[in-house]
Amino acid sequence: MVELALRTLDDIPANFVCMGKRLDCRPGSPTPETARVALEHLERAAQALRTGEIDAVVTAPVCKENLQRIGFAFPGQTEFFADRLGCSSFAMCLSGEKLTVALCTTHVALREVPGILNGTQVVNVGTLLAQHLKHMGLPHPRIAVAGLNPHNGEAGAFGDEESRIIAPAVQQLRTSVPWADFSGPCVPDVVYRDASMGRYDAVVAPYHDQALIPLKLLDFNGAVNMTLGLPRLRVSPDHGTAFSLAGKRGMANPSSTIHAFRTALHYLNAK
Repeated sequence: MVELALRTLDDIPANFVCMGKRLDCRPGSPTPETARVALEHLERAAQALRTGEIDAVVTAPVCKENLQRIGFAFPGQTEFFADRLGCSSFAMCLSGEKLTVALCTTHVALREVPGILNGTQVVNVGTLLAQHLKHMGLPHPRIAVAGLNPHNGEAGAFGDEESRIIAPAVQQLRTSVPWADFSGPCVPDVVYRDASMGRYDAVVAPYHDQALIPLKLLDFNGAVNMTLGLPRLRVSPDHGTAFSLAGKRGMANPSSTIHAFRTALHYLNAK
């Protein structure tokens, strides 16, 4: 799929380097050896970003379960690249044609979210998202911060995270990032529809699936995943490995990977 994407981008004025090698293995059947090779290539890409050998990296999906079996100590590639590039303030951001979201918590169990969500996360993610949107050509971005609970907690009946955590963080964002327009806490079952229709430029989400379900429903084939806060860009398609399609000619859709390359070029050209 990456090779197809590279051929599709032949007419774009940029130098592409493909970090990878073909193994003698059965497509769609990960092994410890394929995991070790995948990790080797992630390390090479991170090193190239760190030294400035490359300006951005487009990563392919990896099998996190298999990587973790050989000692990969991160929930995903977002945290890996942040660690390797020495970045303590970072965020996962996904963007499609109709919706852009940034996540305060990522790959954790849903039951853990209320206990780890805090105002510092909301402020950091909101700030990184505003800076990213400004870099991409929106000098005064409109950003909604979604509530955690149904109906924003219904005045405390379903939870108090909105009044205790999110509302103070939104106020702090308005003070510390005055050139952006922050709204919230916004009712989560409405805010993504509002953003997709143009009322907001992006949404800060308290947890993974609240944001990614509407994003992938609206633009599964065109959305991309970006790691905000890194000194150089890392971007990837928004989907997983799709092992069930491996080796089946003409089945995999490369659109998200192609959009990832185009997003990287757009980001670099916006500097």
